Amino acid sequence: MAHDVAALAVELTEMAAADHESAVRANSDDPAEQLAWRRLTARHGDRLNEIMEEYGWPTAELVGEEAARAAWLIAQHADRQLDVQRRALHLMQQAVSAGSASPRELAFLRDRTLVNEGRKQVYGTQIAGVKDGAPVPWPCEEPERMDELRAEVGIEPFDKYVAKFSMA
Repeated sequence: MAHDVAALAVELTEMAAADHESAVRANSDDPAEQLAWRRLTARHGDRLNEIMEEYGWPTAELVGEEAARAAWLIAQHADRQLDVQRRALHLMQQAVSAGSASPRELAFLRDRTLVNEGRKQVYGTQIAGVKDGAPVPWPCEEPERMDELRAEVGIEPFDKYVAKFSMA
């Protein structure tokens, strides 16, 4: 089992590295590059689903910090596989309740899943676009409480968060 877990940690980390490398293709003007991105994230989503089936949520205790974060990234980018995102969200919620996963990462995955379901997000982590040079979030359930809710899970206030994206 220990060998399997070590191999799993390496596999997750390598998947995240491939994801990071090809993420620039996601919004490419070239349809072939967009398709390559979609194929990669779909393949990774399928594999994450198999991993969750066998191990549950890959926590840091199981696979180490880097591989656990990689699993989260893969779930985050499984945008066309709502079943995978929902399963990851459910398992990750259990892991957060047990103190073995990041509430901050869970918040990002929750928002991403809600937006992919066509619903309003909670924490304002998902950006819909840019208007007048400023990032605009997808609609939020309680926009007036957004920063308060963000603080509860360790996410910086929205204005500070979007400053990272601004085209200054």
